Amino acid sequence: MRKPIVALVGRPNVGKSTLFNRLIGERRAIVQDEPGTTRDRLYGEAEWSGQSFIVVDTGGLDVASTDKARQKGGQPESLSASSRDFVREIREQAEVAIEQADVVVFLVDAKDGITAADQDVAEILRRSGRPVVLAVNKADNEARRQNALEFYELGLGEAFPISAHHGTGTGDLLDEIVAQIPPAEESPEDYGIHIAIVGRPNVGKSSLLNALLQQDRAIVSPIPGTTRDALDTPLKWEGQDVTLIDTAGIRRRGHVESGVEKYSVLRAVSAIDRADVALLVIDATMGVRAQDAHVAEFILDAYKSVVLIVNKWDAVEEKETDTAAIFAQQLRQNLKFLDYVPVLFVSALTRLRVSKVLPLALTVAAQRKVRIPTGELNRLIRDAVTAHPAPNRQGKQLKFLYATQAEIEPPTFVVFVNDRELVHFSYARFLENRIRAVYPFSGTPLRLEFRNRREERD
Repeated sequence: MRKPIVALVGRPNVGKSTLFNRLIGERRAIVQDEPGTTRDRLYGEAEWSGQSFIVVDTGGLDVASTDKARQKGGQPESLSASSRDFVREIREQAEVAIEQADVVVFLVDAKDGITAADQDVAEILRRSGRPVVLAVNKADNEARRQNALEFYELGLGEAFPISAHHGTGTGDLLDEIVAQIPPAEESPEDYGIHIAIVGRPNVGKSSLLNALLQQDRAIVSPIPGTTRDALDTPLKWEGQDVTLIDTAGIRRRGHVESGVEKYSVLRAVSAIDRADVALLVIDATMGVRAQDAHVAEFILDAYKSVVLIVNKWDAVEEKETDTAAIFAQQLRQNLKFLDYVPVLFVSALTRLRVSKVLPLALTVAAQRKVRIPTGELNRLIRDAVTAHPAPNRQGKQLKFLYATQAEIEPPTFVVFVNDRELVHFSYARFLENRIRAVYPFSGTPLRLEFRNRREERD
């Protein structure tokens, strides 16, 4: 069952990225005072009152005007001069959020008051029937909190004065967001192992789906971006219930176009969240691109298992006996954070090795459910620490007490130490590698959480 999606909508420079960072508890969005700064679609997971949901900073989708200005060699001064230049983009942004989000948070600026762009978006949101929460940002003092009252004029219900920068009022805002999330519904077709086919545009995702199904389930076209939706196909594979999810291509930052392609990106985010395993499709004729790493980050952020599918292998010319090995090595070098992920060279067109895709994906899915006995896990950690003790940090020695596997899907290990601040990320990676040496967890990310001794008693 997918997590609800909460989309942040509003004109540029009202604080969408700052609120996004506040809600997910990280500084993942770039925050500056120049409208249009956010150059990437960003999403993260938040939780409030026991309800988990995905927060989407749609400011990352609002790139069309800025990119066109730069492509023409001009400077986007007009973007900071008036929000009117953004009305079309903001309208599209709101429409995208309405189509995919479960709740829309409409962010406005207490300092600027109601603008024409605010009224335009409010009109769209009122007619949509979608749950909308109105957040009046930058209400940093009593006068601005009083100014928030004028936003009732937009006809969207209660206006919540907040300061995304300072965090004031965000608790009440989150209460309202959670209250507006519709009850979860289990689809009768939402069963079995979920396998999402993802990647940048035109790498052959729909062709791979058709080859797997041995029928034309999805439209196939050489034009990038043909697939606009996430298409679910339930099937039986050797007695195993499987749902294949075909998604639209994900472009690299700054190249998500307006309209339906923005919508397709949100669809892909939702598909990744619903998946157990993601088949990350790479074009063999183009090699590993930065976009491929970008898509991989989406998958890893959601702690999903991965299989790297190198498609169009039939189109690679002058192959030698070691061509695949060399390509795989380059793949590992460019995607170093996926060194535990299996690689399969296929051709969706000729169906070369396509028969191996689902068995491999199901094998990887099974790895998500592996559980290491507590005694064995502690022996692995103890042997690793004995062989290579953690270096002293700030004159203190890191000491390990004990470890336990708290969860599966993904495998999550809780390690109690004397001071978790002494755990360097490189040493955490060392411990992960020592675990994988005995329990490979092929294609599956591991989550290591370090806690202090006193947290054990809490």
